Amino acid sequence: MASKDRILRLKEETRINILDAALQIVKEEGWQALSMRKIADVIEYTAPIIYEYFSNKEAILLELNRKGFLILAKDLREAKSKHRLPAKQLEAMWEAYWTFAFANKKLYQGMFGVTTNCACEMVNNLPEADLPWDIITEVIGELMGITDMESEIMCTKYYTLWSVVHGLVSINLLSRGVSDDINRQVLKDAIGGIIRTING
Repeated sequence: MASKDRILRLKEETRINILDAALQIVKEEGWQALSMRKIADVIEYTAPIIYEYFSNKEAILLELNRKGFLILAKDLREAKSKHRLPAKQLEAMWEAYWTFAFANKKLYQGMFGVTTNCACEMVNNLPEADLPWDIITEVIGELMGITDMESEIMCTKYYTLWSVVHGLVSINLLSRGVSDDINRQVLKDAIGGIIRTING
């Protein structure tokens, strides 16, 4: 039994090493540079071994995006937990979203197709891709007294907020933004304004 456990542990370590190497390549050279051969070179394995874990490059891309959404969800939950009032929770979560985007630029680009060819349909079909929606709409619903998370008003409010934040993030990822202080003030003003309309 111990040897079986050890084999499983080694397999999981190899899988993690492959993903870590892939993310390292993406961070240093961009998504377009990612290939099975490059990953193999980084971890000093042969390419066929990598295919034992991932059927192709797209499978690795999907796994990295899944990881990105899990990290983002964790950050959103942590931000929410620091406040009691829904309006404050919403502000904190969108600020956490902003922070995540710039702390994990390459992951964010892959998750949302910013400056990269994104397999958007496959990424959008990841169950983890729904996590930001689930976490944030729960608070919007609490603020508005709505329980139907799929209602038209819920979609409108969520996408209004997301469009503002994602748009500002994208402008800055394309290096067309201004200083961080101004960006954060724009973010705060925009989110605060939208929250006031929800509260109103």
